[in-house]
Amino acid sequence: MSSILVVAEIADGKVKKTTHSAITFANLAKQTLGGSFTILVIGAGAQGAASELTGFGAEKILVADDASLKDYVAERYAPTVASAAKGFAVVVTTASSYGKDLMPRVAARLGAGYAGDIIGVIADGSALKYRRPMFAGNAFGIAKVETAVHAVSVRQSAFAPAEPTGGASPIESIAVTAPGGAAARVEFLGVEAEKNTRPDLGEARVVVSGGRALKEKFQEVLAPLADTLGAAVGASRAACDAGYAPSDLQVGQTGRIVAPQLYVAIGISGAIQHLAGMKSSKVIVAINKDAEAPIFQVADYGLVADLFVAVPELITKLKAAKA
Repeated sequence: MSSILVVAEIADGKVKKTTHSAITFANLAKQTLGGSFTILVIGAGAQGAASELTGFGAEKILVADDASLKDYVAERYAPTVASAAKGFAVVVTTASSYGKDLMPRVAARLGAGYAGDIIGVIADGSALKYRRPMFAGNAFGIAKVETAVHAVSVRQSAFAPAEPTGGASPIESIAVTAPGGAAARVEFLGVEAEKNTRPDLGEARVVVSGGRALKEKFQEVLAPLADTLGAAVGASRAACDAGYAPSDLQVGQTGRIVAPQLYVAIGISGAIQHLAGMKSSKVIVAINKDAEAPIFQVADYGLVADLFVAVPELITKLKAAKA
């Protein structure tokens, strides 16, 4: 029997790559718990998305596909996830905005202890403990969940995305559990989202981020570099608070947590809150005119220079190298 239920995240009828990190966790956790793992795909269009996950080694794929789940509302998803999770030792998803919103509600319905945004799993005999960051990543705690069922969300940057292992997991449809009480009165009204042709911050291999020093030239300076590198664009909280960049680009403790292959920090001093969101990047490049900026303490490559001169020169060199 499966011991772990992975709750997949889908968008526009396709599985988001965030799900692959939760699958990696499941493969690690099952070594201690025994058994196997099952994947739950929930939402309108889930039936089509489920076929993307059949080659990842799950015992089976559960599908909850219903028109009532067309638009994501946690209060409408949580009852079905909680019903599907009965009999599992661990229910897990990735700590994206989706996972952070959904999993606490699932935990409440299951009466389960919740370990959120974990970065590691530790065997404790035949049980599990969870490592999670504290104080903006400057300390780490070990969480022990003592309820029969564990609800967990995993930090995407801490668990490498799982790769297909072959095989073909069977797909099984399950009934949707209707919400009751106050949850049944929650309605989806709409969503306002800016269309972005660049890679998603959480999934991009390269991220170019800017700080408040860019001022009104934020897009003017960063966009050409991001285009040259095929990168996602990020921003410090200071840049977002000042109105130079939209809030959905914020990288840091209160924004997005990223761990790309290459992170380029331009005009970012490196406040502890920002470092908490990007210091797991594989290679960090920093450009700042302040030689004492904290960002240089975590950078693999640092350039002390005027960014308004250095960045255009860097773009020219990169284009020449590509040519």
